[in-house]
Amino acid sequence: MTTDFARTRALFDLPPDVIYLDGNSLGPLPRATPDRVARTLTQEWGQMLITAWNRAGWMEMPARLGDRIGRLIGAEPGSVTLGDTLSVKIWQALAAALALKPGRGVILSDTGNFPSDLYIAQGLAAMLGRGVTLRTVAPEAVEAAIDDTVAVLMLTEVDYRTGRRHDMAALTARAQAAGALTVWDLAHSAGALPVDLAGCNADFAAGCTYKYLNAGPGGPAFIYVAPRHADTAPAGLSGWLGHEAPFAFDPDYRPARGVERMRVGTPPILQLAALEASLDIWDSVDMAALRARSLELTDRFIARVEAACPDLRLATPRDHARRGSQVSLHHPQGYAIMQALIARGVIGDFRAPDILRFGLAPLYNTEACVDAAVDRLAQVLRDRLWDRPEFHRRARVT
Repeated sequence: MTTDFARTRALFDLPPDVIYLDGNSLGPLPRATPDRVARTLTQEWGQMLITAWNRAGWMEMPARLGDRIGRLIGAEPGSVTLGDTLSVKIWQALAAALALKPGRGVILSDTGNFPSDLYIAQGLAAMLGRGVTLRTVAPEAVEAAIDDTVAVLMLTEVDYRTGRRHDMAALTARAQAAGALTVWDLAHSAGALPVDLAGCNADFAAGCTYKYLNAGPGGPAFIYVAPRHADTAPAGLSGWLGHEAPFAFDPDYRPARGVERMRVGTPPILQLAALEASLDIWDSVDMAALRARSLELTDRFIARVEAACPDLRLATPRDHARRGSQVSLHHPQGYAIMQALIARGVIGDFRAPDILRFGLAPLYNTEACVDAAVDRLAQVLRDRLWDRPEFHRRARVT
């Protein structure tokens, strides 16, 4: 399969005066999404009313779309389902993995992990007691920290701040050799680079759909359970739709077979419809071609920044094997610089304490985007355009 990235760019509704380099926070709107959501509203909800759960296939959407995401993350058919939020799905995966390792109590993660994942681990450890603890080490020290006390290795494959990428295959093998299970957060991997959960023998994974997968704000999360665990892993949150027969209205919980037991609440149908419109684009994307294009764009961005912006320091690894699909740069005035850049039509974002972050998404970003963005960034720095009061005022979302 080849991928025509000029064609995929035309499938997004991008403002003509904006260079959008923040798809690693929120993907842009696919042109097909408004009509797809409108059809769900008017023809399905509007005309079918509650019968749409059967007639429009609403109840099957989490599994059907889960398989389409599964192709992008190297998952076996029937091993991915959708719903709820990423925090909920990380909680479920971590709780299940801990339950499968009752004789051990250490959750091992790294200090660069997304704070939400660490909060979830802290809260779950406090709730469970029985000696469950969270241990964090520097990202580069993870492999050496895996020992026979570790129950679960919980990592985000691509670091949200720096774009540093863990070696999923090597760390999964190391953890399993030590008797531990793995939980991978794919928030900055799914849709950014090829993932091979089955090939890496991963145990559990979860991710969101509103970043590179372009499902829109609040897009549902997905969870992966390896088939070998699917009928033994407890769901943790014993939701109605994770029951073996929800409409039997049995007062006692009986888990569904396979990954279906990880369903919790009512599927967010309007958000799933938006995701479906985006997956129509993804169905034509070759992930190897996407990765090659991503590396071309990030290499170009790094080279041009280093030539034009000597005051910025690279935070992202140069090594292709250790890089996601973003470029992060250090500067003590990173927040103000980013606000000045946004005011000039280049949208990236800021991550504390000092990182300017730029997500490169080959489906819609081009060499021209990269070149124009760096030119404007260089101007902001050269002329100190960032040093105005309005650019220093912190908004709630950075």
